[in-house]
Amino acid sequence: MSGAISFASPSMRASGSDLTVSISPLGLVELADEEFEVHGPRLNRYSQNFAYYLGHHWGYRREAGEAQITFNYVKAFADYINNFTFGRGIHFKSVKQYEHIIPGLLKRAWEVDNRKEQLLWEMGQQGGVSGDCFIKVAYEPAYVDNLGQQQPGRVRILPLNSSFCFPEWHPHDRERLVRFKLKYRFWATGEDGTRSVYTYVEVLTEDTIEEYLNDELIDSRPNPLGVIPVVHIANSSVSGSPWGLSDIVDIISLNREYNEKATDISDIINYHAAPVTIITGAKASNLEKGPRKVWGGLPKDAQVFNLENGVDLAGPLQYLEMIKRSMHEITGVPETALGQMQPASNTSGVALAIMYRPMMSRYDQKKVQYSVGLQKVNELILKTLYTFEPESRLYDPATEGIMKDDQPEIIDVLDPMAYFTECEWPAPLPVDTLIKLNEIQAKMSMGLESMRGALHELGEEFPDEKVREIFEEQISDAKQQGALRMLKAQIDSAILQLTGMPPEGAEAPAPQTDAAGNPVGIQPGGPNPVTLPGGLDLGDITAAEIQKLTTEIVTQAYGPRAGLRRDPDNSTD
Repeated sequence: MSGAISFASPSMRASGSDLTVSISPLGLVELADEEFEVHGPRLNRYSQNFAYYLGHHWGYRREAGEAQITFNYVKAFADYINNFTFGRGIHFKSVKQYEHIIPGLLKRAWEVDNRKEQLLWEMGQQGGVSGDCFIKVAYEPAYVDNLGQQQPGRVRILPLNSSFCFPEWHPHDRERLVRFKLKYRFWATGEDGTRSVYTYVEVLTEDTIEEYLNDELIDSRPNPLGVIPVVHIANSSVSGSPWGLSDIVDIISLNREYNEKATDISDIINYHAAPVTIITGAKASNLEKGPRKVWGGLPKDAQVFNLENGVDLAGPLQYLEMIKRSMHEITGVPETALGQMQPASNTSGVALAIMYRPMMSRYDQKKVQYSVGLQKVNELILKTLYTFEPESRLYDPATEGIMKDDQPEIIDVLDPMAYFTECEWPAPLPVDTLIKLNEIQAKMSMGLESMRGALHELGEEFPDEKVREIFEEQISDAKQQGALRMLKAQIDSAILQLTGMPPEGAEAPAPQTDAAGNPVGIQPGGPNPVTLPGGLDLGDITAAEIQKLTTEIVTQAYGPRAGLRRDPDNSTD
């Protein structure tokens, strides 16, 4: 398993027949002639895209003091598209046969062993800028750290730098990866204490894993998964090509033109901000320079005037506005999305969808591409867990879902459905929750929707657990209400025993008489029995708790009260 992959801003240079590709600030990765023949064009593309994304828009540096304006719209558009696509996260769903186990395993891999939000952002950034996204899945065994604490094993999901990846597909099947090479350089301290740059190479096949350091084989072992644990996602697919296109490929030239024309306009403004004084028919040396100076005695034909700005900047500014509008039209990002002021309104979701229709089209396209890739990533995650942690196939009621009668207690690794997942993308645009709730309520009242489906519509990732949580909360509330009623009944009984006064809402029964008309059933020295509206006879409650409640009630009603005292502190006078 390789270590962490560093961020890169690649750039390419060539000198004669010896070609060297710089794909990392840490050093240079040398390419063989065959590697350059296959991967050179895409590395050039990565180099240009990342250079513009990081703000390196100029191939030269102007003299000190001269403006060199850079509007990095490439990064602004790429980040907005990335956030629009992955900002709401992604939910994963398995088949019903294993939905009590697999969702819990995926949640652990994405959110416990890794940081899901950060991973999705890195995937979207790498794919949106370079056009290709590579994700490696590996397993980190359990270990004891320096403090002596036992750290559990975890699944690592590693978004790789596309410039470090050299895949080899089957010649007749572009979906089958037959060999993958990861190659990059890193700094390390040698045995003699000096800092040096080393080249690390990892070669993955379905059968073996080989690791090289400076072209020296340091490890070779069988591949326990039997598949290459790397997934390639093309950001925007191109028919007949395994490589994808980035989100910014069409606006790089426009951004460069925008910066150049903006710099020209800045030069014009700077030139005329300190105007040139033109003198004809007189000597400038005889004229005193500075503010509040008066020149007199000039020759008859002499002229003194400032060189005025004869350039109308309205045209260049309109040209800049046209370039910027073209970038918005090409990327699909609305002009109001990058902070332009707009009046606040309660625009409905349908109106927003129409307003963001170009952006939604790009979102739908990216969703198709990344859904397929993330399903393969989940398949590798499950294979890794089943291989290195066989106990994870067993159902664990403490950490996983609710098992139904027709679901197995253990996952069958030979079942293809044990690796199948679906990606559910929450709506990227805001949704009026009140309207959504009214719609769901109407469906439920008509019998067209269940509680589980309603929770799913509201974005709940685990609706079964939510239904169970609601049910358990209702049971708890019922128990608390019943306990409260019992306590009130005991309190009312104590009051009745003390005062003979029936509680509010209770009715004293009609006095019972014998044949001669004499009252019967009267307790000597006590009040008549009282029946509450619920049918509870307070006179029958004579448990030991009544004496305790009687003491508490009497103390509360007539007992002495302790004086109130506030503890002084340093903040009060």
